[in-house]
Amino acid sequence: MAKQVLSVGQCLPDDGSLLRFLTRHFEVQLVRSPDKEDALARIRSQHFDLILVNRKLDADYSEGLEVIKSIQADPDINTTPVMLVSNYPDAQDKAVLAGAVPGFGKLEMNSPEVIERLRKYLG
Repeated sequence: MAKQVLSVGQCLPDDGSLLRFLTRHFEVQLVRSPDKEDALARIRSQHFDLILVNRKLDADYSEGLEVIKSIQADPDINTTPVMLVSNYPDAQDKAVLAGAVPGFGKLEMNSPEVIERLRKYLG
């Protein structure tokens, strides 16, 4: 059975890259979400095995960190692992401090380390 991944705030080309990367290594279905409100509604109504949040949401350029904080603040939905998608180490550190699991940047998507990191949730 395919694992369910919610992708929050990615642009279409980046979602396409994520989908190609993920399906090359795992059996997944990717669900797109443009913004925080839509993401929170989807998380409340659907099961996801992993949530990937862009550092800056493409729809309105708001902070992905705020999405992570909102998820982590809600005990009804904060059990799903959340990763920040960002090439910036300081943004990754802030996301982990906010309750995310260590994420990855788009430039390192095909690295063995990222594949192993994702295997914990999608393998």
